[in-house]
Amino acid sequence: MKPGIILVFLLLSLIRFSFSQDTIKKVVTPTAQMTDSIAEIDVKPVVIFPPVRHESKRAMIRYDRLVYNVKKVYPFAKMAGMKFAEYKKILDTIPDEKSRKKFLKKAELELETRFGNDVRELTYSQGKILIKLIYRETGNSSYDILKELRGGFRAFVWQTLAVIFGYNLKTSYDPAGEDQAIERIVIMIEAGAI
Repeated sequence: MKPGIILVFLLLSLIRFSFSQDTIKKVVTPTAQMTDSIAEIDVKPVVIFPPVRHESKRAMIRYDRLVYNVKKVYPFAKMAGMKFAEYKKILDTIPDEKSRKKFLKKAELELETRFGNDVRELTYSQGKILIKLIYRETGNSSYDILKELRGGFRAFVWQTLAVIFGYNLKTSYDPAGEDQAIERIVIMIEAGAI
């Protein structure tokens, strides 16, 4: 019996030593003689979300539909953000009002020919999500963008028309509140997770 107990203690002590780590750290201080360089790579932060738990099958279907809608609309919102920044930069360099109006007409025609049919084919809920995502990308509501680029009267007309059809161009984006699910989906799209 004693040889068995000694063998167990011997094995336990070997296991302890085999898993221990060397705690001595080697510190290298750079000197003028070091000629080697280290590559610097920007790495995007990784966000890991826990799996989405749904209380019912209906909630799961609703979430899947939201994912589909956000994935369909998000490229439009990204493009709107880029175009808004581009147009704002150009408009800041144009001195007179007549040239600004001419440029805006040309830009509106360009956007209409490029995105008009695709935007018209969006569903009601996709349109609402687009309005929120445009706010997310630009930091301004769609109403404020229209007011800045096309004037207050035109923004009022479009807002009135939008309200008739159930939209609100003054809608803001709240990533920590009611738009938390949309924000989660957008972050996952940007990370390439979905």
